[in-house]
Formats: sequence, structure tokens, C-alpha cells
Amino acid sequence: MSTRKHTALPKAEILIEALPWLTRHNGRVVVIKFGGNAMVDEELKAAFAQDVVFLRQAGLKPVVVHGGGPQISAALDRHGIVSEFKAGLRVTTEEAMDVVRMVLAGQVQRELVGLLNQHGPLAVGLTGEDGNTITAVKHLPEIDGELVDIGRVGEITAIDTGVIEALLADGRIPVVSSIARGADDGHIYNVNADTAAAALAAALGAETLMVLTDVEGLYEDWPHSDEVISRLTAGQLERLLPELSSGMVPKMQGCLHAVRNGVTTARVIDGRVQHSILLEIFTDEGIGTMVVPDASEGESS
Repeated sequence: MSTRKHTALPKAEILIEALPWLTRHNGRVVVIKFGGNAMVDEELKAAFAQDVVFLRQAGLKPVVVHGGGPQISAALDRHGIVSEFKAGLRVTTEEAMDVVRMVLAGQVQRELVGLLNQHGPLAVGLTGEDGNTITAVKHLPEIDGELVDIGRVGEITAIDTGVIEALLADGRIPVVSSIARGADDGHIYNVNADTAAAALAAALGAETLMVLTDVEGLYEDWPHSDEVISRLTAGQLERLLPELSSGMVPKMQGCLHAVRNGVTTARVIDGRVQHSILLEIFTDEGIGTMVVPDASEGESS
């Protein structure tokens, strides 16, 4: 009997450590950007689905936003369409947009909804087109001082949270593909999923934005050091932005937008670590980089 008690004790301690965070996050919206390795590795995908369902069963309201870079590139290859990038963004012709939409809404989202629904009738898939959840205009990036047309790539102009809030009120887990409806031309646009997740987090008044990446977090002095910055304010992040690698820029800009627009914390976490979402939300250590608003007084995790 005493041995059995002893072996079970660590489990009880883990649950007790989670209690303050369970209490703090209860009933709050958490927006999670699903991407990177977690999206293509079968074990990581399954662990991600478990984490999201755990959050839902623990009284939080998770919303999942996803892109699908690797899957889109593979599908474009199969269709004989060349993938081209300008200013870090995929050039999206009309023909390519049809493939992007098919992959995001018909493949990546379906698979994720299926994984989540192995645990119960919880997940519902939608794209930014549904209920005009995400509206955008054509994005023209500036390259060498000139505005360049890169096709059906959108810049978000408005978020309508009605459909997502209805799903959350019904106890569902919305899974949102980062596609937007054109604000002024009736077209469909491909929008950056990091940007979409941040805009949704702000519009929903989320407690937390979590962005899964393929790195441990934001590095102190990359490539000279692999020391991760565990916590920084919006102002500190803004000063760092010009020095960041191009892949991290939309993620960190998203975090900055979120905390400047009412989201309590934004975090970049390592999606290559199984159950990284639970580790970040429910433990004292946390495992990524957390961004907090400038006026933040108290510690928060």
C-alpha cells in the first residue's frame, strides 16, 4: 500500500502544480497557431490534439489557427506549379490560390479536425471566408522601394468573431484555416497564419496567444548563443524586431500585435517538444518565450 502511494505521488504533485493556472485560465480563450514540425510529424500531431482537447476539458476555450506551408508546396509541385517567394511571402497566382484553398480547407484542416474528434465531437473546421471571419485586401509588399504584386496574398482588414464565439459557446473547438474573403473585390486571399492567429486572439480578447515553431523560442543572441529569452515586454520586442530572422518576424510581430491589443500574454513555443502547450500553460518553468504588455506589473504564466 505504501509503495503504491509513493509511486502515484508525483502525479498528484503535477496536478497540484497546475491548479493555479487551471484557476486563472478557466473560461478564457486561448488561440493556438499550429505549424512547423508539429504539423507534419505523426506523433507530434497526435500529442498536439491531446493537448488541445485537454485544455478544452480543463475549462479553457481553445481556438486553433493553421497554415500549411509544407503541404501547399508539395501540392503545388504535384500540380506542376512553381513555388516562388518574394519578401518572405509565397507568390500566389489565381491557379496557385485554388491549390492553397484545397490544401488548407480540404486536407490540413480535415486531418486536424479528425485528430481532435477522436476524443469526442469537439472540433469544427472553418476558413476565414465562413461568416466573413477574416476579411482582407490585396497585400503589396515593398521590395527595394517598390510595391510588388504577389497575387492573392492578403492583408487582414477586419475580423468578425461571431461564428467562432457561437462555436465556443457551444463547447466546440474552432479550427480556422488562414484564408480570407476580399473586402472590396470578392476574391479569396491567402493570409499569413501567424498574422491571422494574432488578429483573432486580439478580436476574441484571448488570455493567451501561443505560436508553435521549430525553435525553442526567441534566442538572446543568435547565432552566437542558444540562450532563450524567457520573458520580454512589448517594447523590448519591438526594439529586437529589426534584428530577427525573416521566419521569426511574422511570429513575433503577431505576438506584439496581440499584447498591444488586449491579449494578456503571447508565447512562442517549441512545437517539436511533445505536449509543449501543456508544459507552457500549466507548469512553473514554461518552455518558450513569453511576451507581455509594457505596463505588466505582476508575473504571469
